[in-house]
Amino acid sequence: MIWPQHCMTADMTVSTEISGAARPLDRRTRARQAHIWLAFLLGIVSVISLATGPTGTSLWGAIGKIISGEPLTAIEKVVLWDIRMPRLILGIGVGGALAVSGAVMQGLFRNPLADPGLVGVSAGAGLGAILAIVLGAMLPLWIADLVGNAMVPVAAFMGGWLSTIVLYRVSTRRGRTSVATMLLAGIALGALAGALSGILVYMSDDRQLRDLTFWGLGSLAGATWSKVLIAGPLIGLAVIASLFLGRGLNALALGEATASHLGIPVQQLKSAAILIVAAATGAAVAVSGGIGFIGIVVPHLLRLATGPDHETLLLNAALLGATLLLGADIISRLIIAPAELPIGIVTAVLGAPVFLWILLRRRGVVDM
Repeated sequence: MIWPQHCMTADMTVSTEISGAARPLDRRTRARQAHIWLAFLLGIVSVISLATGPTGTSLWGAIGKIISGEPLTAIEKVVLWDIRMPRLILGIGVGGALAVSGAVMQGLFRNPLADPGLVGVSAGAGLGAILAIVLGAMLPLWIADLVGNAMVPVAAFMGGWLSTIVLYRVSTRRGRTSVATMLLAGIALGALAGALSGILVYMSDDRQLRDLTFWGLGSLAGATWSKVLIAGPLIGLAVIASLFLGRGLNALALGEATASHLGIPVQQLKSAAILIVAAATGAAVAVSGGIGFIGIVVPHLLRLATGPDHETLLLNAALLGATLLLGADIISRLIIAPAELPIGIVTAVLGAPVFLWILLRRRGVVDM
């Protein structure tokens, strides 16, 4: 039977509309299923992280003792509870914070190249932390006692926050963000922060210099419960708050004017995004040092796999970022055991080729 032309056109239109409507639904379902799989993968990697270390302490042996009611030895308590457990929690927090910060910045600037590390935010946070480390000894004793261990995370937060505000102000004009200006401003901010950090390093003594050198390469080796208590709440609140930005960032992708017509408070959204990125990046840099590529690679991988919907992307970014950073930490502990390779080196070696591969796949999409 030969169908009339108008019937065929109508049928094709309806089919196109149905398939077009089903496609986002399938993608969102796939993204929500990824929540479960990524959480499961994070659990597996967390167990491996707890079981990994240069000492002969066995996680499985300790679990067996706990089940049988046998007390743990003093060494087992120290290794598992005071060394590996804080390291695990900080690894989850730092990885999730860096990945979420990258996803939020890319949504805010509407550009896939935005990242706290590439645009100078991490450098600003690092400068704040170095200021606290080097100049903290010059503060009066009553101020040092009042601030205590919170001085470095707070200083890193302020440095990241100021860098983010300056970057946004410089690269945005009349509600539009210039990609070239953003990248150039990020390079300038990073160079300035690096120069000031170099001056502070030159002023530091031998002990501070060793700490700063190892800290700058990134590591979780110095994880303690005090660092968890200081940085953990700030990172946790920032990551949780970012999950409420998904709808606004989706609307912002259509342009600020369109987002405003859709009822999104654009200026409040920008302010919240800047504050979240500064808090998460500042706290992460303060406790782990310079760790790159997590914030730019993780959102890209998730967009390729599950789509660009920020309502699911942000949670998936937190889970995958935590998993990848824990995996890199495991590699850093095993590759030259019993010594440790700085984790920033591992993430750079693994992340740079992946980022180049993503750029090659999407070089027709990423328009400078």
